Amino acid sequence: MFAKNKGFTLIELMIVVAIVGILASFAIPAYQGHVMRTQINQALGELSAYKSAVEERLARNGTFANSDIGYLPSPLTTGAPTTDIAVLNPDGSGHLQVTMGGNAHGDLSGLVLRFERTVSGNWSCVVDTSAATNWKDRYSPTSCSVI
Repeated sequence: MFAKNKGFTLIELMIVVAIVGILASFAIPAYQGHVMRTQINQALGELSAYKSAVEERLARNGTFANSDIGYLPSPLTTGAPTTDIAVLNPDGSGHLQVTMGGNAHGDLSGLVLRFERTVSGNWSCVVDTSAATNWKDRYSPTSCSVI
């Protein structure tokens, strides 16, 4: 009687490795895209939280230093407590702005996230991609205009 060998042949293992490689070539970029969208949305959410503090200061005719609105830099941005993120013009318009960097994905470095305030008090989101060299439109947040 002959004993039958059990196991995989080298060809079968090579085919499995090739299939896993093909799947990874699609999965890794898709995952990185999700990570970047998540980081952008997180930074926008953190920045959006300061809109109410700016409105409150505006109603009181107060100042707009970072400490006045309770700003704490996000690890996803290049913000610093000494660099003001809020700018208010004499007519009531202005903006809140941060630049992606820090612990954010490298392709997002230099991306500017801004909430612009009109004279009438309406806020709109703007994403400036001019400094983000590897920007792709699929990273764009749905509620923001991209320039």
